[in-house]
Amino acid sequence: MVTKDAFKQKIEAEIEVAQTKLAGLKAQAKNSVADAHIKYMDHVAALERELDTTKMRLKELSDASEDSWERLKEGVESTWDSLSVSIRDCFARFKK
Repeated sequence: MVTKDAFKQKIEAEIEVAQTKLAGLKAQAKNSVADAHIKYMDHVAALERELDTTKMRLKELSDASEDSWERLKEGVESTWDSLSVSIRDCFARFKK
């Protein structure tokens, strides 16, 4: 069974990686032409909203009691999974 702290640290580490990837997307957007820049930034903004939601869920989990954190774990995992897929899809789309 995963402990609350271990799970929290795992998600925090994954969030750091996501933030690094988003910073890379922003850098790529700065180098693109105006239309592509707008498209990049729209996608980055959507990803940042998803990232903020994940952080918010993780904060809720962090503030939860030892007895209730398991209920929140599924929501954090779901939010993280959605963000991960969105980031991967965005990279694939703009890699072309």
